[in-house]
Amino acid sequence: MVDITFPNSNPTYCGTSLTLSCPATVNGNRSQYSVTAEALEAYCGARSPREEDLVRAFTNNRARIEQLAHSMFELTEAREIMLRGGHFRFAG
Repeated sequence: MVDITFPNSNPTYCGTSLTLSCPATVNGNRSQYSVTAEALEAYCGARSPREEDLVRAFTNNRARIEQLAHSMFELTEAREIMLRGGHFRFAG
């Protein structure tokens, strides 16, 4: 069983990769999960890839995003996760 926690923090925007990232702790080790603008637009209602639109969509869907990140951390045992549209599509 993997121990995964998500600190309450604001996401960090990266304009180069068009992603939002947040910290996580996996089995006591610092980690990170990121979500692409494409996923936030297609599955979380972001209006555009602008930072403010992505952050709003992330905030409104944080529980769903963290649930998906949790599943991916467990499945892959990776230290960093990049959530893309396909992850949301297959998660339902």
